[in-house]
Amino acid sequence: MERDNERQPVNFYASVKQPLPNAGHAPGNVYASPEAFQQEIDEYFMKDWLYVGREEELSKPGDYLTMRLVGEPVVITRDAERKLHACYNMCAHRGVEVAYGNGNTRAFKCPYHGWTYDLEGKLKGAAHMAQSEGFNPASCRLKPIRLDTWRGNIFICFSPDTVPLAEFISEFEKDFAFLGMEKCRLGNKIVLELDCNWKLVHENLMDFYHVNVLHAKSFGSKFVWSNDGVDLKDDGGLSIWYQAAPPTPGGQPLLGKMPWLEDRDYSLACKGFMQPNFTLFGRIDCARPFICWPLSESKCQVIIYHLFPAEVFDRPDIEETLKVYREYQLLVLGEDKTMIESLQLAMSTRGFEPGRMSTLEKPIHHFLNGHISRVLEKGAENEE
Repeated sequence: MERDNERQPVNFYASVKQPLPNAGHAPGNVYASPEAFQQEIDEYFMKDWLYVGREEELSKPGDYLTMRLVGEPVVITRDAERKLHACYNMCAHRGVEVAYGNGNTRAFKCPYHGWTYDLEGKLKGAAHMAQSEGFNPASCRLKPIRLDTWRGNIFICFSPDTVPLAEFISEFEKDFAFLGMEKCRLGNKIVLELDCNWKLVHENLMDFYHVNVLHAKSFGSKFVWSNDGVDLKDDGGLSIWYQAAPPTPGGQPLLGKMPWLEDRDYSLACKGFMQPNFTLFGRIDCARPFICWPLSESKCQVIIYHLFPAEVFDRPDIEETLKVYREYQLLVLGEDKTMIESLQLAMSTRGFEPGRMSTLEKPIHHFLNGHISRVLEKGAENEE
């Protein structure tokens, strides 16, 4: 028997779609339904450009990274001419992954039957296939995936029909090019799993309503914002401009201002969200992409990248300082983790009834309306 909140008619979202002063939050099925989760994968993750890392993570010819993204095995490589490639990490014979983890190699060899591939994914050897009629090694390869870069960041796209990355990311380019991420290096990369729906992570990151309560002892007292600083985008994304201290225990930029932001105030703070799962924080001293990958309707993986100006990595105290930034990030995440995992617990209960929104939840209101229109209502129409 289905729970009441697992399948609701489209008009059950009517409260969310009201103007903000009259709006309510979304029902539990938005966060706890396996059907809604699959609709998100199909509509968002199989169609949009996805952030998968930094170019410097593949700095040398032969470097590779592997990952499993929403159930799809992917390998990203840098070839001998330093060009980046993305392919499905599946042997063209039976589908076994040909690479694991990350490292440096000249070629990939399937551990099952020994088929070998170069760094572009082209088949270079397939033993005992000469007698297979019509088999042409030249036309056999790892299936390619679209790849492009933006200011030192790598994106892939599973769909051949999606617009080019430059068009897809045009709003981010307009709003956040000034952060100079192409002049930065990766300082910290934090990877962890949370027992919650992936959307709750991004909602929490755009929910400034909770900052002065939950984060009162960490960074909440150094945080100023208003709805006037929220710029809503037509595609469901948004940019937010506010004031906040650098992300350190004392609120000081331990590595100084980013050189190209010397004329900006120490309280500079901005945040962007781009569908489906890319949140970017900018501060006077660093830029921090937050990526949240769905693992199931109630579990996700969060990856956080700390980017700092390349020149600060020559400092003798760099490793110690990067650790301070890392530990402070984990402290703040720890404060959020308990809350959003508690939210997830509520989403699958019979007793949960969504409450009214505060007018301070303008970003969440916009995010949810975009999500309902693109995914949930569209999915319901397809079922009719």
